[in-house]
Amino acid sequence: MANHIEEYASYLATEKNSSENTIASYVRDVNQFVSYLAETERIGPEQCDADRIEDYIAYMSGQGKSTASMARCVASLKSYYGYLQLLGVVEGNPAKGAAPVRAERKLPQILTGKEVELFLEQPQCVDPKGYRDHAMLELLYATGIRVSELIGLNVGDVSLHGGFIRCSSRGKERIIPLYAKAVKALSDYVKNIRPQLVINPRETALFVNMSGERMSRQGFWKIMKYYQEKAQIDKDITPHTLRHSFAAHLLENGADLHSIQEMLGHADISSTQIYSHMVKQKLQDVYRKAHPRA
Repeated sequence: MANHIEEYASYLATEKNSSENTIASYVRDVNQFVSYLAETERIGPEQCDADRIEDYIAYMSGQGKSTASMARCVASLKSYYGYLQLLGVVEGNPAKGAAPVRAERKLPQILTGKEVELFLEQPQCVDPKGYRDHAMLELLYATGIRVSELIGLNVGDVSLHGGFIRCSSRGKERIIPLYAKAVKALSDYVKNIRPQLVINPRETALFVNMSGERMSRQGFWKIMKYYQEKAQIDKDITPHTLRHSFAAHLLENGADLHSIQEMLGHADISSTQIYSHMVKQKLQDVYRKAHPRA
């Protein structure tokens, strides 16, 4: 394919009247892409499909490439495959529908299994606050719900007997199962602790502050930061960190994307597919570090 790349450069200069800088950038992008395919996928550009293009975009995002750099690379690949189409090397353009990953869609930071265990162990169940905080953190990791959904839960949204919660957001309702430890933490809190904290018997909020009123977003963020410092985990842990960790760990252990999409409440599965990119990237990193010939 090296000859095609050289011919492609000539094509940009003569047929497209591209500037020297544009030609240099496009050729560099294509060479990096071809190297990636050879080293990671063990294929040439002519065997590449749209899914592998998306994987490459996610790979670039994971490498810390800027949105501008990725946008130029996508343009380079579209142009390059357009040229290969003219030559008859490929029938279609696999990069046609590709788009750069937006800045906010960069691969998110997640916790390892051990870090999750360490973090969830921080609240000490020796007083009402400890029991409440333990239940909140367990529930957040057990379900992957958003912080707004967590503090918006009412007592009636929890089925301890059934082992699930009912979460309503943006006019849609979803049922999310709970693992045994989360059910136990919730049961201890709901049956023994919440009645001590609630002052108004008409209060419906599942989680309340020490004044007996519904927990606020700001209050919960302070709780998370407190336990992050206590656990001495060198990562910025936010409610979304547990949400991302929930999804990535489920996928790593065999859950399918559509089930994770339903539990997370994503309207479009493309929002969930970022976790596939995360898992693939992790496997590639492990392979490169562990394989004796990598």
